[in-house]
Amino acid sequence: MNLADKISNELTEIKNHPHFKAGDNITVYYKIKEGNKERIQFFKGDVLQIKGKKATQTFTIRKISNNVGVERVFPINSPMIEKIEVNKVGKVRRAKIFYLRGLTGKKARIKEVKK
Repeated sequence: MNLADKISNELTEIKNHPHFKAGDNITVYYKIKEGNKERIQFFKGDVLQIKGKKATQTFTIRKISNNVGVERVFPINSPMIEKIEVNKVGKVRRAKIFYLRGLTGKKARIKEVKK
């Protein structure tokens, strides 16, 4: 392990979030500061990608809001993330599902894993 990895592991707090992957439908609850007030807002959508390793890992979520696609990138170890819930486990054959950006309606659905 080199020096940069050792320092980043010591300085960042690793949180225990549930395991999720590309294609899963998740809800991220995160804190928003407005002036001196703080509130929790949620962002619910499909995971497009997970990028990076350990302390620098990020994930991208996409949702459709008023017929407009909205994407948001979250750092996995952000102190602003309150919790993450996995709503549905999706079945996709790729690690990065950017092809969803060009699809609308029923074609944009992701198959759910049968348990």
